[in-house]
Amino acid sequence: MSTASRRTVALMLFLAPACATPAGDGPIEPSGNYVYVWVGDAESPSGDYLAVLDVDSLSPSYGTIVANVSTGRSGGAHHVEHVMPQGDRLLVNAFRAGETFVINVGDPRAPRIETSFTNAGPYTFPHSFERTPTGNVLATFQNQGEGHETPGGLVELDSLGNLIRGSDAADPTDPDLRPYSLAILPQDDIVVTTTGDMQQSDLAPKSFQVWRLSDLSLLHTVILPPGPRGDENIDVAEPRVLEDGKTVIVTTFRCGMYRVEGLGTETPSARLIHAFPWESYEKDDDCALPVVMGRFWVQTVAPTHSLVVFDMSDPDRPLQVSELQLGDADLPHWISGEVGGDRIVLTGRGTLEHKVVLLRLDRETGALTLTAELTPEWPTGAPRPHGAVFSRP
Repeated sequence: MSTASRRTVALMLFLAPACATPAGDGPIEPSGNYVYVWVGDAESPSGDYLAVLDVDSLSPSYGTIVANVSTGRSGGAHHVEHVMPQGDRLLVNAFRAGETFVINVGDPRAPRIETSFTNAGPYTFPHSFERTPTGNVLATFQNQGEGHETPGGLVELDSLGNLIRGSDAADPTDPDLRPYSLAILPQDDIVVTTTGDMQQSDLAPKSFQVWRLSDLSLLHTVILPPGPRGDENIDVAEPRVLEDGKTVIVTTFRCGMYRVEGLGTETPSARLIHAFPWESYEKDDDCALPVVMGRFWVQTVAPTHSLVVFDMSDPDRPLQVSELQLGDADLPHWISGEVGGDRIVLTGRGTLEHKVVLLRLDRETGALTLTAELTPEWPTGAPRPHGAVFSRP
């Protein structure tokens, strides 16, 4: 089957020239109709930048970049926060440079950098961020010091990146671990972190960690069991909390899905509940970010060039309800869901490398459709969009 025939939706878009500066006569209120796209460009003298993409289908500037703000440094634009938090500040991470920028998007058409940070005390190379119930930032830092020899920790920051407290992640249970991503269960006073190695060294982390939210004490380091293939448990990627607010699913870059059990007890564990095909990283084949929207779990699966949707009503037995097949050279990677809505934004590698893709999830059936592939006029010549989130309504 050809790539064109595998598309689920015909794309009929007219993209007007993009604006590299704010448009309009004054500040406007956030409407939920923008996507903030964190873009890297090693060839640009202005460095990495946050682009504001108009995704209001009724807007005359739909599909165009209506504003952007540059960092002045090329640090390898990587993750942003998984969803736009409450308030005006969005954290965006240039992992290769070990630097995170705090960008104020109170006026989406005039974003501005408030500050940036690298280390937090001894902790270096920040990676992922979640907001605590108090509005502070809980962050994973991969390392301590300048090298890659010492695991980092779990760190609490204020909204401008100032250190409040931190705790070391090192545990002989898994000497290869490096704090990667996190999920918070505030009602249970628990944080779950994963241990993937972003430096792409020879480490093979196989664990997740359980922390007490109230004081950041490390409670447990738990090794994931391998599956039938033998390596499903390596390179532990993303934890997510399901709709019930208490069930945690952990994924790996080698395409394993695990249900975490026994949180809050002295013997937490995990069980493999699904595995996607995986062979190697040679072609950027991995299972990267998932999103949870209602009872549905949406997973990027680069080895099959697709996104798979599960009904997680029974977390022990994920029920696949749909699969959106992309092109043979499309490698889906980052996704983020619209707060309170049904849209998903996708970026990736391969032929997705310079695009921002919009998807729609049927919240009743779990059917996933592709609604637009946006290729705006980027402000620079070699853009690599990575993290992307919808503005809040």
